[in-house]
Amino acid sequence: METYNNPDKHRHHTGNRAIIGVVLLMAGLFLLLRNTNIFPGFIDNIIFSWQMLLIVIGLVITIGSSDKTPGIIVMAVGAFFLLPQIFTDIFGAYRLFWPAVFITLGIIVIFGGQRVSRKLFHRSDSGTDDFLDIVNVFSGSDRQIISNNFTGGEITCVFGGNKIDLTKSELAPGVSELEVTCVFGGTEIIVPEDWNVVLKITPILGGFSDERKFSPGRTFDPGRQLVIKGTVIFGGGDLKCY
Repeated sequence: METYNNPDKHRHHTGNRAIIGVVLLMAGLFLLLRNTNIFPGFIDNIIFSWQMLLIVIGLVITIGSSDKTPGIIVMAVGAFFLLPQIFTDIFGAYRLFWPAVFITLGIIVIFGGQRVSRKLFHRSDSGTDDFLDIVNVFSGSDRQIISNNFTGGEITCVFGGNKIDLTKSELAPGVSELEVTCVFGGTEIIVPEDWNVVLKITPILGGFSDERKFSPGRTFDPGRQLVIKGTVIFGGGDLKCY
């Protein structure tokens, strides 16, 4: 019987699939309504836009991940570029939008700029070598992990990327989980050749490839396993060993 490390972090892989299925179902229903000419023109342009796509992607990430920050950021980026269109088509107040944006940004910079910037853009790692919590938003990182009891963690890349080298680490007994979320970004994970690694990544307009090259006679400890799971949207990732 498999025993999972950090059970509070363990979520069934079909959860993300169910969320994605609901999103695809809603998209099909909206397309059906669109083809019946029910939506007014300006609503049609808002619903079927790349900005709305970002908002939906962010919503999927927020619902399916324990760390809500990356999903909120993706939704905020989509909303940021969608609001001018809404102001123009609905309120006819496009000239008021950008001044309001700059005023808001100025207030954030004056009263909380350093704290907000550090949380959103400079949080590269708040975990430990035994359990990772790495977030790269509009940024990148390259880190070697040294641990005698690696239990997994979470890696998030939003408009950014990272490289994680685990060749100097040892897996903890049982099944460890490393959750990966990449949106318009990517990650490269390097593991020892003798690790038993299982990939359970759901790609959406992206991909995650296993590029490991094994030596003849390779063996691994059946009592230790690393499961790399998660979602890759408009991004990618690689699993390698040296």
